[in-house]
Amino acid sequence: MDRIEKQIIQALVGGTISIYKLIDLQDASLPEFFSIIKELENKDIIEIKNGKVRLTKQGKEYADKIKAQFFEITCECCDGSGIRISGIFSNILEKYKEIAKERPEAEEKYDQGYISPEGVIRRVEFVYERGDLLNSKIFVVGDDDLFSIASALTRMPEKIVVVDIDERLVKFINKIATKLALPIKAEVYDVQRAFPERYRKKFDIFITDPVETIPGLKLFLSRGVSTLKGKGCSGYFGITTLEASRKKWYEIQEIIHEMGFVITDMKRKFNVYPEDEKNFFRFQDKLPIVKELGFKIDYDWYKSTLYRIEAVKEPKPVIEGEMILDDAVYRDDESWATPYGTFNKRY
Repeated sequence: MDRIEKQIIQALVGGTISIYKLIDLQDASLPEFFSIIKELENKDIIEIKNGKVRLTKQGKEYADKIKAQFFEITCECCDGSGIRISGIFSNILEKYKEIAKERPEAEEKYDQGYISPEGVIRRVEFVYERGDLLNSKIFVVGDDDLFSIASALTRMPEKIVVVDIDERLVKFINKIATKLALPIKAEVYDVQRAFPERYRKKFDIFITDPVETIPGLKLFLSRGVSTLKGKGCSGYFGITTLEASRKKWYEIQEIIHEMGFVITDMKRKFNVYPEDEKNFFRFQDKLPIVKELGFKIDYDWYKSTLYRIEAVKEPKPVIEGEMILDDAVYRDDESWATPYGTFNKRY
């Protein structure tokens, strides 16, 4: 029996649930998940109605036969992240929430989306715990999450530079930085263009949430790696299992090693992308997974794993100069949670 099928069956033993919650309780990519639930539906193991999934009579008999059970094991105190928000970080969370209310809306053409305020602060705490926040020079490649602002509010980083393709976001970050006297500088930059020489080998850590195509990942990670001073420097980024299959994870880890890094930490489902009026779920009618399932989103199912990587030798980006990819940066056959203007492909 396939491992993903086991995850699905044991989740449904707990009762009828939203199909989007079921997505969250398994870790296949979206195309793989869709194929598996269709197969289970055709075998009369599950029934899907009005966006809810349940075991059929035959499915319950099958679950009993294999002794499937469901247990809620996620920690309620930290939402399964392993990090609680406390001390100064609680105060920073409240300040951050007020600032984030005025953020620009996610832009469809840039495949933007941001994680929850609590997730942003937990990421700041994790960077702090790993010794990467205090007196550090930080480079952020794309800042939908406003990590630069959240981390600067701790008054721990020495300097933060943000590059982003979205001029609205750059203006917003610079406005807040000026207003609150934060050590942040943001500027407009497209990762496909040649990297500015003035930022090479000047920073201690980089942060990014790359698009999940292999060409896009190479670009985003290479730009971040280009900024690092040398051995011992680190990078943080988020990757899902939803739009990155295990084959793609294997390729990603090969790229990481090729650039001279070791993976020190992987925190599963650390980043939660909430259903918010300014977030990318506004475009749900254009998401391939929503079109295929035919049901509106009713659960915060889009989550990513947070990677921390550390240079064990001189960092070497796999892309140095300009590389124009256009649409290939943002979309591939696994991009089922990326907005499409039209849905005329089969995946």
